[in-house]
Amino acid sequence: MTIHAQALLFDNDGTLVSSLESVRRCWTRWAVEYGITAEEFGRIELHGRPAAEIAADLLPAHVVPQAVARIEDLEVEDVPDGGVHLLPGTEDLLGALPAERWAVVTSATRRLAEARLGAVGILPKTLVAADDITRGKPDPEPYLLAARTLGVDPAHCVVFEDAPAGLQAGRAAGMTTVALATTHRAHELTADLVVEDLSALSVLVTDAGMEISVRP
Repeated sequence: MTIHAQALLFDNDGTLVSSLESVRRCWTRWAVEYGITAEEFGRIELHGRPAAEIAADLLPAHVVPQAVARIEDLEVEDVPDGGVHLLPGTEDLLGALPAERWAVVTSATRRLAEARLGAVGILPKTLVAADDITRGKPDPEPYLLAARTLGVDPAHCVVFEDAPAGLQAGRAAGMTTVALATTHRAHELTADLVVEDLSALSVLVTDAGMEISVRP
């Protein structure tokens, strides 16, 4: 299978990098600080959602702004402790792409995203973060904004995601979706293509765009 594209749009956590250790550490500490029980916390989907939405599910509205600022501080401060690392295939794939033809689209704030990406040496020319949008994934807004910023028709964009909410956002934006089974099992992911991680893919850059293929 070969996918043709004019722009490639990547989720960050679980797609380009793994920060699961850091996320668990920080959110567990955060939950204790705000008196949230393990049972309450266990019912909430953390992955692929903006912190503001998670906090709003767990806390009274008047506490949410302070709580969101607190988790951002905890996660940014945790980055140097080694909780972030590149996932297989990230370095090779991004290194083959023209800087103006790919973007990172993340549910994290810009401050946190830049800290995590910087820790592993990824410096995207285009970054869409939680600060830039009014509706997070699974709404298509983040991916549509990335396409608009790159000047590419959504129909010619490919979304790379590990989370069901992100894949839903890509589909709703009218984009081709590639699912990575890094944080969910393959059968839990609905996409045009499902692979283990980015190391399963190769990209060929041509005058007409980019061709993404599964490695033999």
